[in-house]
Amino acid sequence: MKFKIDENLPSECAVVLRNAGFTADTVADEHLSGAADAKLAQHAHADGRVLITLDMDFANIRSYPPASHAGMIVLRPGSQDKKTLLAMLQILIPALKQSSPERRLWIVEPDRIRYREN
Repeated sequence: MKFKIDENLPSECAVVLRNAGFTADTVADEHLSGAADAKLAQHAHADGRVLITLDMDFANIRSYPPASHAGMIVLRPGSQDKKTLLAMLQILIPALKQSSPERRLWIVEPDRIRYREN
């Protein structure tokens, strides 16, 4: 599974995913920092990458219908400090190994994951 880490997350998120056996690049790695949401979603889809972000705009299924992209994971932590975000990603990894977020929207909260399909 391939992931694109949005610029609103620590770049270490890509390292955590790589260490878990996934392919992950950051928005900065691909020179997309500051890109509009639509452009970022388009690039992620073209590369077959699931976008991981804090940006709730990507949770809008009217703007980003799940079947129209490679997948979206929106993290909703209680706090947005680096330690909390990396811990949340560690909790997410087992779910990623059991199920694929491809062509789906996952809303990841501290105590649950909500799934959305078309």
